[in-house]
Amino acid sequence: MKTRLAVSRRLRSTPYTPRIESLGVSDYSIVNHTILPKGFGRSVEEDFWHLCEHVQMWDVSCQRQVEIQGEDAAKLVQMMTPRDLRNAQIGQCLYAPLIDQNACMLNDPVILKLAEDHYWLSIADSDVLLWAKGLMVGYQLNVNIKEPDVSPLAVQGPKSDALMAQVFGSEVSDIAFFRFKKLDFKGRPLIVARSGYSKQGGFEIYLDDSSLGLDLWDTLWQAGEPFNVAPGSPNLIERVEAGLLSYGNEFTSENNPLECGFKKYCCFDDDLQYIGKQALLKINQEGIKQQIRGIRFDGEKCPPCASTWPLTHEKSEAGFISTAIWSPKLKCNVALGMVASEFWNQGQSVVVHCSDGSQRQGEVVLLP
Repeated sequence: MKTRLAVSRRLRSTPYTPRIESLGVSDYSIVNHTILPKGFGRSVEEDFWHLCEHVQMWDVSCQRQVEIQGEDAAKLVQMMTPRDLRNAQIGQCLYAPLIDQNACMLNDPVILKLAEDHYWLSIADSDVLLWAKGLMVGYQLNVNIKEPDVSPLAVQGPKSDALMAQVFGSEVSDIAFFRFKKLDFKGRPLIVARSGYSKQGGFEIYLDDSSLGLDLWDTLWQAGEPFNVAPGSPNLIERVEAGLLSYGNEFTSENNPLECGFKKYCCFDDDLQYIGKQALLKINQEGIKQQIRGIRFDGEKCPPCASTWPLTHEKSEAGFISTAIWSPKLKCNVALGMVASEFWNQGQSVVVHCSDGSQRQGEVVLLP
């Protein structure tokens, strides 16, 4: 019996869903109460090679925006993250950990600075909107907070520049990494950022009018046919090879930014204040006991990693793996996981205990 996903206003479809369905979407996930296409009948390896060689269009409308606008917008956004935003520029995208009063991770959005008093937080899978509204009320801040009608569409792969230039003009080539510009689409300015959840290069188009969704998709699709465009989604092989972390997988609200390797995004200056600073200072002073690392391990293709797998070293617990997949490029299994400090050095041997009962010899490696 085939399992079906019942979509409603609670589990939302997207402006691109009719085209996704007509192209044979085979799998969905749910992120931020919104469907995320996860497959189109190709194997993960077939999809990986296509992404590395051509160009794909991804419906990532699930990447919802928390819009914070008003007199105290900059103050509130800074309160939410240990990243120093004081020198952030309009037109910049900033990856930023969000933490609570105990320095626990709440999310890791990309923050888009639209104006001095206007920000979008492009979030991973957790309810940041409610956290922001709670802080607004508790601290009596003069801001407006909402989830706007914004549905990002990603164009990823080495041919993405060529495709995007066909639709938005040569100006797309001038967009620097993690920067954005407003470019015209049939008379409507859309935010176009050089960003995306892959290391193959690409863009994210922040469509702020759902009624234009099918027109935007069709225009890009037709322009992409000479470049072998295909529908796609974030690819697990490419994600792990690139060391791209996923909130809810590699780390959760039980972890702090230092365990996630985000110390470079944490400011400890005396004159910068944010929620959770004292707790984070204490963690930094005492040191962490675990941190996310890469793991390579041998054997045939590993089974799907739907739950954490233990790591050991000579019968001692060494941590766990959260995501694992066979890499056709590296010819071995690759993984991301949380590794105890005694075992996190590069080259450290570990044993991976897979869900199928097999035990594989592996080693700890640094993330790209």
